[in-house]
Parts: sequence; structure tokens; C-alpha cells
Amino acid sequence: MSEAPTTRWWWVRHAPVTANRGCCYGQIDFPCEVGDAALFVSLAKRLPHGAAWVATPLQRTQMTAAALVAAGLDGPAAIPGPGVTIEAALIEQHFGEWQGIRYDELAARRGEAWHRFWLAPAHETPPGGESFVALMARVHAAIDRLNRQFAGRDILAVTHGGTIRAALALALDLSPEAALAFVIDNLSLTRIDHIAGAAVGQGWRVGAVNQPPL
Repeated sequence: MSEAPTTRWWWVRHAPVTANRGCCYGQIDFPCEVGDAALFVSLAKRLPHGAAWVATPLQRTQMTAAALVAAGLDGPAAIPGPGVTIEAALIEQHFGEWQGIRYDELAARRGEAWHRFWLAPAHETPPGGESFVALMARVHAAIDRLNRQFAGRDILAVTHGGTIRAALALALDLSPEAALAFVIDNLSLTRIDHIAGAAVGQGWRVGAVNQPPL
């Protein structure tokens, strides 16, 4: 009997956003800082060649992916373009009316409702936005679909902090609140393997979380 395929996820959080530092940007399409070539060269050396590339519709993930290719990693000739899957379901949490507001202002507004890990408890929906629980649902569905599409391959997913927390929640069977406790830094690497056909609760293996690029 052939061994069940293992799909290897290489999760990279995008490079730091340069516009409106200190604000909640959520799904606002800000660019990111990709000028420190040493960071990308170092990170690129730790990533697999021949991977299936995944990014989100936001330019900060696509700029980060393009910078990794420029740093020497084998990848698509153009991002977006052929060879990269732009996956809307892996986009960052939508914070609705909170987007574009400084974190210190949000903290002052919300007082005791300010969450100890993030902007709000996992089940709370920001006005006009979505909860972290809702983000988890769409991210988990996308991961399941991509596991089937790219079974047995490396998947290099350049995404967002909330997305990677949701992936860890799936792999470790965590509550939404527990998943929010993870720190996911810009340009960090998180490694998760999916083993097809494993027993319920045994289908995932976490190799690394929030590894810095250098």
C-alpha cells in the first residue's frame, strides 16, 4: 500500500506595512517595505524550490512573494501571474469601521473591551467587518481545498497574521481564543504539514512557528 501523501505548508507573513504605521489596516490594500534585501535572501534560502505559490489579493503579500523571487527563490516570473494562486479566502480579517484607526485610539475607545491578545474577543464582529471566528471558517475551508489541489507538494503561502493563526488553530485543534495568543511577526516562517488519511486529530504536524527571517 502506498504511503499517504504529506502536503507541506510554508506560511510566510508579509513584510511590514509602511503606510499609516500604528493603525489597524486589516483588508486596506497598503504596500509593504521590501527594501532590506538581506532579510529576503536569508528567508529565501530556507524555503523550498518547486513549491505551489499562494498569495492573497492584497498587494503586501504579492510584493513579499515577488521579493522572495528576486532574492533567488525559484518561483513565478510575475506576481500576480501564471504559477501563483491568488486566494481571496486567505485574506486578512476585515475589521470594518476600525480599519485605518490607530491602535491606541481603538484601545481608548474600547476600554475594558480591548482584548488581551488582539483587538477584540474572537467571537466579536467589528462594526461592518467580520469576527476572527468567521475568518477561521473561510481559512479552514480554503486550506482543505488547497490540500486536495496540491496534495503531496510544498505550498508556499504568503499571507497575513490572522490567516496564519487560523491555520495553527486548525492544525492544533485550538479554540479561537487560544489561536489569538500566537505572535506572528512580519516575514516570519511557520511550518505545518498535513498528512492525508491520518486518523482524526492526527492529520497535522507543526514544525515551526514564527521563525524570524534571519
